[in-house]
Order: sequence, then structure tokens, then C-alpha cells
Amino acid sequence: MAPAFLRTPSHATRTKIMTELAVCLTPSLIPLFEVENYIVVVIDIFRATSSICYGIENGAEAIIPVAEVEECLAFQEKHPDYLLAAERNGEVVSGFNFSNSPFSYTKEKVAGRTIVLTTTNGTNALHLSRKAKKIIIGSFLNLTSICNWLKKQNENTLLVCAGWKNNFNLEDTLFAGAIADRLKGSGFILDDAAIAAYDLFQVGKSDIPAYLAKTSHSGRLKKLGIEKDIAFCLQVDITTAIPILADDKLVKLV
Repeated sequence: MAPAFLRTPSHATRTKIMTELAVCLTPSLIPLFEVENYIVVVIDIFRATSSICYGIENGAEAIIPVAEVEECLAFQEKHPDYLLAAERNGEVVSGFNFSNSPFSYTKEKVAGRTIVLTTTNGTNALHLSRKAKKIIIGSFLNLTSICNWLKKQNENTLLVCAGWKNNFNLEDTLFAGAIADRLKGSGFILDDAAIAAYDLFQVGKSDIPAYLAKTSHSGRLKKLGIEKDIAFCLQVDITTAIPILADDKLVKLV
């Protein structure tokens, strides 16, 4: 028998070797990736993707992400029964039902409803990723569910960090590192940004709330008096639903 290093790998082994886990550290870097070759996980921990996961878990029929406030308003006339949610700079846009606080997405408020949502960062990242094979939404709230699902897909995966106004942020990258921590050794090869996110998670994982307390967006939310949103968004595995983009709507993956 030929030495191990000369043997031709099996098809299954070759497939595993080719499975990439990449991290896009800000939406401004999305043009550097051929997103059509990836499953994309959109990450906006404080607060959009956390609220989306919570809303879908609580029975929202669909959440329609749009890039601009004007697009959100355009739904009002044709669909007066839709809930409109708009956030800019951490605050509710005047005249809207609510913003992206997870406490707006309770079962009592969203079960059976369709929500049109625009946010400063998260919906922008989602819009820029729209050519991907599939787009799902990730947060600490559904961490185990998305990691278990990604392991089964055997597809190149791109973790898109929404950041803050196209800049890098700490919380989204740390969460990307939490995914890398779960997927490393499961047939995924990490790119350099994924390795960096993984290493960052090793530094902060012993006390994530304390580590992320120093982030700039955490500071913004505290100034707005909504520290409870921060604490909520850092809960791990309180939901199992995976929101997936289908026909321009985020719905529950089944």
C-alpha cells in the first residue's frame, strides 16, 4: 500500500477539505467575496439579528428586511396590517411601531404578524448578501441550532458581521468566533478572519457580558438606557428557530 501522504483522498474527504468557513468583518468587505458560492450567516448581535431570531421563535409569520426607512413606509398603504419597525443609531424612528429591541418581538406582539424592518446595520448587511446560496440569521439566542444545521449542509459558509456603519465591531466578530469554535474540527477550514474571530472568542468566552461591556455599541445602548437589551441579546440558546430568507422574507426554516 502506498504511504498515507501519497494516497488519493476519498470523495468524502475531498469534500470536507474543500469546505470553507470565512468571516466578513464588515459589510464594506462583502464585494471581496463571491457570495453566490456561500451560505451566508448575517450577524448583528446588538440587536437586529437577536430580535429577528426571537420574533421568528415567537411566531412571527415573516419579517421583511428593507434597507431604507422609505421602503419600510411604502408597505403601510398596501398592507395596513403589517407592523413597521425602524431603527437608526439605536433609537426608534419617529412614527414607527417599534425598533429592533428584542422586547418588541414577544409572542403577544408578533405571533401571526408580518413585520417590515429596517435597521442601521443588520438589514444593510443582509441586503448586500442577497445573492448568496442561502441566507440565515444568527445570534447567541440560536447558536447551537445554527451550528448544528451548518454542520449538516457541507457547504462553504460566510459569516457576515454587520458591524457599525460599515466599520468593524467587537460583538459581531466575537459571535463569529463562537460559531468558529463550534465548527472547527467538523470538516471546516477557517480563513484568516475566522481564525482571528476564533482567537478573540477564546479571550472573551469565560465572561462574554463583561468582555463586551467595553464595546462602543454597548456604550451607545447604555446611554439610551436600554442595558436590558444588551443582557437579553447575550443569552445563549433560548431559541431554536433559524430565520432564513425566502422570497425576500425572513421565515422559520423547516
